Amino acid sequence: MQEIILNVEGMACTGCENRIKNALALIDGVESVEASFEKHFVNVKLSKDVSLDIISEAIEDLGFSIKC
Repeated sequence: MQEIILNVEGMACTGCENRIKNALALIDGVESVEASFEKHFVNVKLSKDVSLDIISEAIEDLGFSIKC
């Protein structure tokens, strides 16, 4: 199982966390998502190969930004 951890800026509450979780859960191959607005991270576990671009775009489409 592959794991991707991203530093995500712009999350302000658990509602933001849930928006990201729900959006990423719709992507084929996403096994689970953990998000923390307090720690500014999103941890995505994949059951198959998914492009980082697809995950990043889904998060950015919600109005959040990914930092290196």
